[in-house]
Amino acid sequence: MEHDTIQNRAGAGAAGELADVDEHTITALVNGRIAATAAPRLAQIVAALTRHLHDFAREVRLDEDELMAAIAFMTEVGQMSDARRQECILLSDVLGLSMLVTAQSRRKPAGCTEATVFGPFHVPDSPEHAPGDDIANGAPGAPCFVRGVVRTLDGTPVAGAKIEVWQADEAGCYDVQYAGLEQARARATLRTDAHGAYRFRSIVASPYPIPHDGPVGRLLAALGRHPWRPAHLHFMITADACEPLITHVFRAGAPYLDADAVFGVRQSLIAEWRLHPPGPGPGGVTLAQPFYTLDFDFVLNASAGVSESA
Repeated sequence: MEHDTIQNRAGAGAAGELADVDEHTITALVNGRIAATAAPRLAQIVAALTRHLHDFAREVRLDEDELMAAIAFMTEVGQMSDARRQECILLSDVLGLSMLVTAQSRRKPAGCTEATVFGPFHVPDSPEHAPGDDIANGAPGAPCFVRGVVRTLDGTPVAGAKIEVWQADEAGCYDVQYAGLEQARARATLRTDAHGAYRFRSIVASPYPIPHDGPVGRLLAALGRHPWRPAHLHFMITADACEPLITHVFRAGAPYLDADAVFGVRQSLIAEWRLHPPGPGPGGVTLAQPFYTLDFDFVLNASAGVSESA
């Protein structure tokens, strides 16, 4: 009886008769069945999604074969996602949705380091390293020494900030893309010192293609788009009384800065990797091959409710 009452209430027209469903009335009918007891934010999101999704289908005159092809595509995207590869994030990235949400959700005051997309290759609990350690751990690529300071907007150094860093090697692959590789390479967790400083050794960043051997890659090819990303390092920085920062540092002059497959480049995040001849390097080491250095400071925003002067 309760089921019949719900059906009648949701499907009845103004005169209490069963509503006539067509391509124009269906949207109001679907949203009319969202219960008053539903969580307000969930109801808002689903109602808006329904309106836009239905408007899209009407605009392009979507047919049944195209709908089934889309369902098959999304099914394959989900099936290809696992702990080592996130095809769903790739799809969001290449459609610009990830960057749109980041831009509107992670706005920073002027002077703070800007955020960009997270990407699909972060791994939680990466190995902890001491300042100056070589985190490459055998990853192929020219040596690169990275250093900088983490501070707040008023210039206060942030001691003990947790810095997670990860990158692709010169072959364009992250460690998790190598079958059978158990140890982390070009990936680490570090902490800033009492002066907010950090430093580590790794390999120089190189351009690389996002994984394009799956459904997202086929979509890019069908659209005449390339899968390449400009050279960059990933950083995720967390510290007490500060907003978390997820960002990249992009290599100045590298290809694809103006054509990033996932739209993640921001001008303020482009920095110079300086090339040095063989010889003495940072930390007293001597290198028999050319090496690079990168200096980049991060400016964190105070958490909501925390004053910069506190």
